[in-house]
Amino acid sequence: MTERNPLSALLLIALAAAAAPANAQEGDENAEKRTRIILGPQLSPSWPGADKFSVGPYIDVTRTRDSEFEYEAPDESFGQPLVHTGDFAFGPALGFIGKRKASDIGADLPKVGFTVEAGGFAQAYLTPSLRVRAEGRRGLSGHKGWVGEISADYIARQGDDWLFSIGPRVTLGDAKYHRAYFGVTPAAAATSGLPAYDPGGGVQSVGVTAGYHRMLGKNWGIAIYGRYDRLVGDAADSPVTRQLGSRSQPSGGIALSYTF
Repeated sequence: MTERNPLSALLLIALAAAAAPANAQEGDENAEKRTRIILGPQLSPSWPGADKFSVGPYIDVTRTRDSEFEYEAPDESFGQPLVHTGDFAFGPALGFIGKRKASDIGADLPKVGFTVEAGGFAQAYLTPSLRVRAEGRRGLSGHKGWVGEISADYIARQGDDWLFSIGPRVTLGDAKYHRAYFGVTPAAAATSGLPAYDPGGGVQSVGVTAGYHRMLGKNWGIAIYGRYDRLVGDAADSPVTRQLGSRSQPSGGIALSYTF
């Protein structure tokens, strides 16, 4: 699971610990439960369109009775399936974005407060090696807009010994979300020196994510992922992006895992 604000690290860890029992897969009720904790640092843009980066936690907690843990993409939002039927599942999704102040971005633009995003996801396996997933989340604070992501992952694995995944990403946002991070009102144009800009909703970025996990022994393992997004459309054309940020949005993380 990923997030974009190091200040929410303790909150995420507490949520992960609390959710661990509910994350258990059905599996064989007579089989022994196993738990896996993944924890380490990750580097990601401090806010959408930023050319600055923040260090935050790369964290996941899962439980299973099956012979192998269910696949989770390293960059998907925090959440767990409420309904899991065959190859289809859906449930809640939670995300975080750090605050953006005028002093952070280097221009007199309105502050966007720390954002908690809540919504849901649906995912399905088209084949045992191909998963598709869609998320939608609304900002409860901060930008207060709607965001979404459509993803697909090719998965190769040898049980729980090792797992590799790679796949495309498409990120979307509504007009309210885009105006918060990429818009410039006439009043802000007068104080910042940037031209006024009123973006609409639509596709924000396209990208790709790759992840790898390998057990190093009976209990310990290592997880690593990398992601690259490229801003497109109104987000890429914004003077905020062109003069104060970057169209390139790389992120990545490395962590130790412990299975018991």
